[in-house]
Amino acid sequence: MKKIIKSILTISVLFLALQQFSAQKVVVGREVETTSDGKMLLGNQLKEKFLEAPYSDWYVKEHDEYALDQKAISELKKGKINSYNMVVFMGTWCEDSHRDFPRLMKILEEVKFPESKLTIIAVNRKKESPTGDEVRYNVQKVPTIIVERYGKEIGRIIEMPTTGYIERDLAEILKKDDQSVIKEIFNK
Repeated sequence: MKKIIKSILTISVLFLALQQFSAQKVVVGREVETTSDGKMLLGNQLKEKFLEAPYSDWYVKEHDEYALDQKAISELKKGKINSYNMVVFMGTWCEDSHRDFPRLMKILEEVKFPESKLTIIAVNRKKESPTGDEVRYNVQKVPTIIVERYGKEIGRIIEMPTTGYIERDLAEILKKDDQSVIKEIFNK
């Protein structure tokens, strides 16, 4: 009898673990076809997807033609931008995303930002993604670039950089951080 109960318990635990694992699976590279916008990316993406048609039409041109502000790039390196995480909400249908997303990718390549610390989420025209992350991050406009450290938001760039340059805005976000997040975490 104990052996049967032990077997049932083991199977139950395995079943629950399997359910939990499958519930956390995130689809990456989802593409949908719409009647008004044609092909559109939706949900979590890898930057390589933007090198494929039809996205490469706008991505490659903007990426390659963008002239980086080298002073701001230096500040990002000094500010250790690579120790942060970044979440980017964008729309493949959105003109602002067509302009700023490729520019951001060029900046991140220049500072050798680890891809493992970058999350790219494509949303539809209603600013929705399959995972609902836009609700958690309170995203109203795209592109929205969110800089995080230790799971806390440090700052964000919404729709357009206020300085006119994403790298300058990112440098300003890093300057404001001043380790206050660490103090906040350890003072709890």
